[in-house]
Amino acid sequence: MTTQFLDVPDGRIAFDDTGDGPLVVCIPAMGDIRAEYRFLAPRLVSAGYRVVTFDLRGLGESSVNWPEYGSAPTARDLMALLRHLDAGPAVVYGCSLGSASAVYADAEAPDLIRGMVLAGPFVRDAPTTRATRIGAKMLLTPGLTKPLFLSYFPKWLPTRPADFAEYLTRLRANLGEPGRIDAVRGLLRSSHREAEARLDRVSAPAIVLMGTKDIDFPDPAAEARWIGDRLHAEVVMLDGEGHHPHVGHPDQVAELVERFIKGLPA
Repeated sequence: MTTQFLDVPDGRIAFDDTGDGPLVVCIPAMGDIRAEYRFLAPRLVSAGYRVVTFDLRGLGESSVNWPEYGSAPTARDLMALLRHLDAGPAVVYGCSLGSASAVYADAEAPDLIRGMVLAGPFVRDAPTTRATRIGAKMLLTPGLTKPLFLSYFPKWLPTRPADFAEYLTRLRANLGEPGRIDAVRGLLRSSHREAEARLDRVSAPAIVLMGTKDIDFPDPAAEARWIGDRLHAEVVMLDGEGHHPHVGHPDQVAELVERFIKGLPA
């Protein structure tokens, strides 16, 4: 598969484009690369969808040294990509901060988005405690960001695929490239306030996929219900799953995504 690139203000976004049919665009979680969708994308392509996955600013094969990072800048990149693809309204699958980006984009450009799948979703800033503030400060310390992030990453995946060790090595290599850790720090410093402020402007149908063992939330079910209520969205709790449900249970998630898409207005 040949990587494609889109020039946007201040940098270049890397993406893959495979399959034919209704468009599904996938946004990775913070600190991850578009290969996060290595299991879900081929399943959706086989089901008759065109799937585009892209790298966040500063990560994967996207360029480095951006002036800003976060869910709002990612949303602007998403909107630019959707306009570039010019394939009509898309279904957007956003994981973690990718969910906040989908919310922001739909509020700003509802003509671009047909529906949203929000997985392990952040659509607002998580409440902090003294322990989480100390942890965040440590993550932002030069020299500690990469090892601490990579030690935390496995906790997102209580159900790990067979290629997990290989994938972690690949991610470690990417984060070792110049400028990549700066992107992770930028994402860690960012806020989802702009997405939360736009929740009442969302018009696209949505489905919330939340793992019962998602460690990023003190009460995953409560957060999923809150999002579902705000967006009038269906909520599906995935038993034993973590922050990346499409990695741990790609067959189940692909079936849920297909059902959701088939239920959308034509």
